[in-house]
Amino acid sequence: MLNGKNIVVGVTGGIAAYKAADVVSRLKKLGANVYVVMTEHSTKFIQPLTFQSLSQNYVVTDMFEDPKTWDVEHISLAKRADLFLIVPATANIVGKVAHGIADDMLTTTMMATEAPVFFALAMNTKMYENPIFQDNLKILGKYGYHLITPDSGRLACGDVGTGKLADPERIVDTVIQFFNRPRRLSGRRILVTAGPTREALDPVRYITNHSSGKMGYAIAEAAAAEGAEVILVSGPTALDIPNGVKRISVVSTQEMFDAVMANLDVDAVIKAAAPADYKAADYSDEKIKKTEGDLSIRFEKNPDILKRVGELKTHQVLVGFAAETHNVEAYAKKKLVEKNLDMIVANDVTAEGAGFNGDTNIVTIYDRSGDVFKYDCMEKTDVAKVILNKVIERLQK
Repeated sequence: MLNGKNIVVGVTGGIAAYKAADVVSRLKKLGANVYVVMTEHSTKFIQPLTFQSLSQNYVVTDMFEDPKTWDVEHISLAKRADLFLIVPATANIVGKVAHGIADDMLTTTMMATEAPVFFALAMNTKMYENPIFQDNLKILGKYGYHLITPDSGRLACGDVGTGKLADPERIVDTVIQFFNRPRRLSGRRILVTAGPTREALDPVRYITNHSSGKMGYAIAEAAAAEGAEVILVSGPTALDIPNGVKRISVVSTQEMFDAVMANLDVDAVIKAAAPADYKAADYSDEKIKKTEGDLSIRFEKNPDILKRVGELKTHQVLVGFAAETHNVEAYAKKKLVEKNLDMIVANDVTAEGAGFNGDTNIVTIYDRSGDVFKYDCMEKTDVAKVILNKVIERLQK
């Protein structure tokens, strides 16, 4: 059921650490390759030898001990992992990860991995209910970490309430369900564009816009998580390539146009980029020098990528974006028709919580059937899932 899956189990210093042995044993029996990393405090509750015997792999406990292999151990484990499972996940480990603290082998390895990470939470009820801890959980959720909620019952300290480590069977079932979940875009190819473009005026200067690329990158990541083969055509951004995504980096609108045209053999095109509509008609090979008078630059139109895709599309689902400052609905509906879109995602970039650079957005989706879907302020990762769900619905039709 988990044959060949590489699972790194992180054991932290809580009284429920002994139950991690049962989890490791169950994972091993299901065919997983299990590698255990223990914090120093966890070794006060249960010995590394127990996990070494159950996992049949060396147990890592100290970041500064002599390495057992030639490679950098925390990087090796981080790359090897198909999934990280922290059990028990104490308030301490949650707080560290939420704030980017990497001061031992477990947190360092977690910081270096691109694998999904699951926290099986366990702690005193009052600690669990503490608003600081609850804020830390929200941070983990924002960055895509998974939570296995604790059970309610009598705790080791004698209190009764929420905070008891989930039953090992439920923890392992969660892992099984993750690896066996249906991926709705398996076998599909999705093309996403993201970020701004830059149009050079001379060797020193260019014009661009405020797009950060966050919306497009979130869509690409969500599509890859659903099993799609994702091609991300990206203008200049400071963002990392999402796991499992092929990125084609471009600079100008013409380069983005060429990259999109070369990759139209896809099931859906989601055009989240903000390419420059115009470029300098006369590029200067030398730096334009400052003079006493005003400077006039003549611009000419760039190719309209979205319109051209709308003209060429056959079976593809085509999604456009309308980032506006006024008359949002009118402009969005006009663009939907003129560019032969299946749907358009519109927003007012002047609204608080919407638009460029931020982590949230406020969108309205208009589709060619005349339906309108309005959404309140959400994280862009959640907006991406909303958009992708509507694309999947159309593909399934």
